[in-house]
Amino acid sequence: TIPLKDGIIAYDNIFQGCKKLKHVHLVEEAVLHETIAALQLEEWKIVMKDKIGVINQILPTTPAGGFGDDAGGKSQAMQSWIRSVLGKIVQYKAEHRRYLNEAASTLQTYLPNDILLENVLPFVELPSYTFQG
Repeated sequence: TIPLKDGIIAYDNIFQGCKKLKHVHLVEEAVLHETIAALQLEEWKIVMKDKIGVINQILPTTPAGGFGDDAGGKSQAMQSWIRSVLGKIVQYKAEHRRYLNEAASTLQTYLPNDILLENVLPFVELPSYTFQG
């Protein structure tokens, strides 16, 4: 189990020789899935689910390396995967926010502000967790 944080894997040889490393769980997995479920576009949900699952398809066939200079590729695969997942979720959260702001602006012309803030926006907000890329 690892956190979804860029730079958490600092060395290319950190998993050198770890042949049994074939599956990764995320510390933030529940909140990440909650965030994905709240995304407005189905395409985004599909892309994110695919991105999250790809590491567990890659790791079993990624060389673990040996001793000496052979670091293998597991650390690099995980670093690349973390950056990819973080980059995409940060991008989709920003786009979601932009769409939400556009919709809120339009709705403000038709709904009283208190109804908009208390009864509409809370249902389309994403979870408040901040993914740091």
